[in-house]
Amino acid sequence: MSAHVGIVGGRGHTGAELIRLLAAHPQFEIGFVSSRELAGQRVSTHVPEYRGDVRFSSPSHEDLPSLHADAVVLALPNGKAAACVAAFDDAGMDPVIVDLSADHRFDAAWHYGLPELTRAQAVGRRRIANPGCYATAMQLAIAPMRDALAGPVQCFGVSGYSGAGTTPSDKNDPDKLRDNLMPYALTGHVHEREVSARLQHPVEFMPHVAPHFRGLTITANLHLSRPFSLDEVRAIYRGRYADEPLLRVLDEAPWVSHIAGAHHVEIGGFTLSADGRRLVVVATEDNLLKGAATQALQNLNLAFGFDEFAGIPGSFPLPLEEG
Repeated sequence: MSAHVGIVGGRGHTGAELIRLLAAHPQFEIGFVSSRELAGQRVSTHVPEYRGDVRFSSPSHEDLPSLHADAVVLALPNGKAAACVAAFDDAGMDPVIVDLSADHRFDAAWHYGLPELTRAQAVGRRRIANPGCYATAMQLAIAPMRDALAGPVQCFGVSGYSGAGTTPSDKNDPDKLRDNLMPYALTGHVHEREVSARLQHPVEFMPHVAPHFRGLTITANLHLSRPFSLDEVRAIYRGRYADEPLLRVLDEAPWVSHIAGAHHVEIGGFTLSADGRRLVVVATEDNLLKGAATQALQNLNLAFGFDEFAGIPGSFPLPLEEG
């Protein structure tokens, strides 16, 4: 069995990564890739890992159902997904739709696709909201201790400027970022609201952009309801993620420079206060991969009943670090 996947908004960084993944997938084929700016140009010219004949196109929203894709990934800015979804609804068609924007992450009618935490609810779901990049790292860093939390969790985040997309702004201007760390949206960021809603616990998030291109890191400060030992904390995280091919638990704090280009999340650097009631955890991921395209592929695989990790390079069970 094979399935055709269309990508709406394929010019961006995440679109390119998804094209690379789909090009190597044993069961998915690329049906179409839309981009107004690149319409008519060969996809292979921009993403050489793809060797097919598909060209970028610029269909209207109303034309999308006529392209007959089995699945459609919406790689669009926030606020742009609704018109595409409406076109399929109006045509009476029900392809699998994966929305990479924040538009449906708070919609109970859509499955929230963070497989390591929500795959049990994924069966049969055809409308899937892909989590935010920071939101993925924060939830995976906090979830194992969720039932032991006392008070809000503070998360300090730093991302490469690819997370700001391709539309020019201060946050993706290498000249303005050189030798700089740029804070933004220090309260009320959409990922703060997303994580707080999903974990049903308040999370306070302070994001920053750095001069590197890809990869993000978050440092989470967790106040705990009782004292814990370091061995106990490590055992909790290792037990929770022991069977997760895309999660690796480390003793040391992971480095963002080590995660660029990788498809998994690294969690470590566990540090407790003297009284054992404050835990600091560090998590890193590639914001374009596990933070976006790789996770979208996991969700597509689950939606079609394929091996969840099919087509994801290096997605074999990774050994946990010895304590």
